[in-house]
Amino acid sequence: MKRRTFLSTLLLASAARLALAQSPAKIYRIAIVHPSRPTAVLTEDGGISAWAAFFKELRQLGYIEGDNLRVERYSGEGRTEHYADLARDVVLSHPDLIFTLTTRMGQHFKATATTIPIVAYLADPVGSGLARSLAQPGGNITGVVPDVGVDLVGKQLESLKLVVPTARKVAYLAPRAVWNMPQGAAIRKAANEMAVEPIGALLDGSIDEPEYRRVFAAMVQERVDAVMVNDSAENYTNQRLITKLAENARLPAIYPDRSFVELGGLMAYGIEVEELYRHAAHQIDQILKGAKPDEIPFYQATQFKLTINLKTAKALGLTIPQSLLLRADEVIQ
Repeated sequence: MKRRTFLSTLLLASAARLALAQSPAKIYRIAIVHPSRPTAVLTEDGGISAWAAFFKELRQLGYIEGDNLRVERYSGEGRTEHYADLARDVVLSHPDLIFTLTTRMGQHFKATATTIPIVAYLADPVGSGLARSLAQPGGNITGVVPDVGVDLVGKQLESLKLVVPTARKVAYLAPRAVWNMPQGAAIRKAANEMAVEPIGALLDGSIDEPEYRRVFAAMVQERVDAVMVNDSAENYTNQRLITKLAENARLPAIYPDRSFVELGGLMAYGIEVEELYRHAAHQIDQILKGAKPDEIPFYQATQFKLTINLKTAKALGLTIPQSLLLRADEVIQ
């Protein structure tokens, strides 16, 4: 009798181990929400270096799309008036985590996703009210911060003034919502300190090619001397168009990232975007493994690079000062 009991216990234990071994691995569902890029490019091989870095990092952390990771991709298509509806639809799908970009999308998700963890790429999470502090975010949102406010835009404006010392009117190309946020205040403060008149080149409604053409035509009519391009997601989506319009209008411009300069932009001063996307992948890994967003500090970019395109400078009839060339991390001939 005892032997039968022992054998039964042994068989039950073996069956339990076999069932455990055969149980399917957990499949994580994450929603990626971009304000403007087509969903087709939000992949490792979609031709965007930042997204390639993001998905490669996730893969190295053990998340394989189609295996233990399901990615649901959404785009706002630049239609700012529909961002709130998009956020609500994503939340109703109940993903395990949301990864999104821009303060506006972050605010919409913060208002609707009270329990779903959010990792976001945000310009100023504290100033916009999305986080209590960078070190202790509070709530259900954490992420990465691409700039440091007035210090960054001050250096961008300083570099632009060195190339165009006679500039008196400098336009700031950004969605209108950005102009009304701390970023807008930072550019106005930096401009006032340098005796420059800041002109808001503000994008409204659906941020698409006709809207960019409208804004550039307004800048030409306003007789602005130079342009600073904000790091909004919509500007990255339309970077080829922006650099072409700046070229056609013969407007010297400084951009937030070297990718604009590779497309013919004059110069850029900003972060390495790929670094932030890789770090966001690590934050997602921490949360999927059980960490709470309010336990994960926002990661702030610390490395900035200056890139100059000498070919574009020559086409605009500009001379880059030797002092600025010596400071450049990369010079494109």
